[in-house]
Amino acid sequence: MNKFKRPKLYCFSPPVMLATLAIELVLALYTFWRYKLNAVTRIAMVLLVCLALFQWAEYNVCEGTIFLDSLGWAKLGYVAITMLPPLGIHLIYQLSGDKRRWIPVLSYILAALFVGYFLLEADGVKAGACLGNYVIFENRDEFYPIYAGYYYGLLIIAIIYAYAQSKAAVKNIRRSLCSLMIGYILFMVPTTFVNIVDPSTISGIPSIMCGFAVLLAATLAGKVLPEYFDK
Repeated sequence: MNKFKRPKLYCFSPPVMLATLAIELVLALYTFWRYKLNAVTRIAMVLLVCLALFQWAEYNVCEGTIFLDSLGWAKLGYVAITMLPPLGIHLIYQLSGDKRRWIPVLSYILAALFVGYFLLEADGVKAGACLGNYVIFENRDEFYPIYAGYYYGLLIIAIIYAYAQSKAAVKNIRRSLCSLMIGYILFMVPTTFVNIVDPSTISGIPSIMCGFAVLLAATLAGKVLPEYFDK
């Protein structure tokens, strides 16, 4: 049996990657310009930059490599997308004023394990060819269920965490947390639908999600932060 299998990256065409990259960077710059810098806005900007970095990494795999080779960009892209779930949990932690620091710390530890795998394991990420609307990567077969469990697990935990924290929060924080939950749902539901229709796409979870991540980015900059600062 072949040790590796080939998932597709469902991020549309390179021009769409660049357009999404531009939107996410503009939203990050807008956040920096519009709001006072604090823990919440810093995390939001890092989250937006990670989304943009994944798009840039894929573009480099497809359209020619700048600074890094194709494999280097593939690894960097996976690192960026892997950091999204713990950043979201950390954002909820700061929005709600929670004192249980172990919650974001544990999520970052889990992310660090995958980041280490991507960067240090020889077979962690294998770059391939850009075939029109997607990029081919190769990974170990046994890797995908574990990574899917990490990714979906932390996203679901984040929604539950935000809901639990919103119940006792003041009005503006409650609205901000509810908007973040909506952003997560917009991020997850299209991907889940694709996974149900074609279970083989589970191996491409981060890549499928990146096509819909602009919805989360827009919700973050357009709803979550304005409601948080609307005191």
